[in-house]
Amino acid sequence: MRRGAIAVAAFSGLLALGPLVLDGYLLSLLALAFAFAFFGAAWNLMMGFAGMLSIGHGLYIGIGGYTVAVLLVTFGVSPWAGLPLAGLLCAGLGAAIAWTGFRFAVRGVYFALLTLAAAELARILFEHWPFVGGTGGFFLPALPPGNVPLLTLRGGPEFFYFAFLLLLTAALVLTLAIRHSRMGYRLMAIREDEDAARASGVPVLRMRIAAAALSGGMTGIGGGLFALMNGSLFPNTMMGVAISIEIMIAPIVGGLGTVFGPAIGALFVMPVHELSEHLAQEAGVFGLNTLIYGLLVLLVVLFLPAGIGPSVARLLRGRR
Repeated sequence: MRRGAIAVAAFSGLLALGPLVLDGYLLSLLALAFAFAFFGAAWNLMMGFAGMLSIGHGLYIGIGGYTVAVLLVTFGVSPWAGLPLAGLLCAGLGAAIAWTGFRFAVRGVYFALLTLAAAELARILFEHWPFVGGTGGFFLPALPPGNVPLLTLRGGPEFFYFAFLLLLTAALVLTLAIRHSRMGYRLMAIREDEDAARASGVPVLRMRIAAAALSGGMTGIGGGLFALMNGSLFPNTMMGVAISIEIMIAPIVGGLGTVFGPAIGALFVMPVHELSEHLAQEAGVFGLNTLIYGLLVLLVVLFLPAGIGPSVARLLRGRR
């Protein structure tokens, strides 16, 4: 626990120096990487710790983003109040989905399909809901003159760099605390063998509902800040299948069930994605970026099946 806390402090402290040496483009890229690292950390609490596969986690990004945006634009509610409300709403939604699934013994891949169905149902509803703009999108107003980012939670690349870095740091601390708590041991016992955990007295249903609620709430808060950074919301991009898959890639590549896995994976995946798009534009070949990105991720999964983080840690321990 102590070593983990020191590692989190060193990791965040080092990245906090980024604006001193990076330009606006790189700050924007890293802010996006921090955002998906945070989403991956939230997803990791369900899949990596409790063994609950969710392939519809984009639902919470969309609900959180639309909640903050609609409250701000339509009702004039500050994002400082909108973000906690988005988190509570998504936490309740995650708990409801988990209760519905596991109360009626929907497990494994069937629970994954349940999460996907919930996300797709929400996406279709939002596409046909004029109040949130439908397929035409929902747009935030331009920043007023003399905008104060800390008051409006909107600003430039440097502001969102620090905002998502702060969220990611909080997620790492929370993951570290859960990992070494009774809740963490119970969740990992459920992940390894649900029936044995239940026979040992672990409240399986309650633990899984708690993990889903915490994961959904965290993702909802991140989704609200993600919407403020983008400035526009579309149902397909905010809660479609594509963004749910992107959330999953970072923790799988970085190390599933570990504290730093989502952060390491996102800091690897996002630059690779950007580099592949740049190479595709230079070559003028449509689809080349997807091919390069997919091949690099596939190589990591094939040769580092435990993820980049655990594999590097094992190598360093072996040398020492």
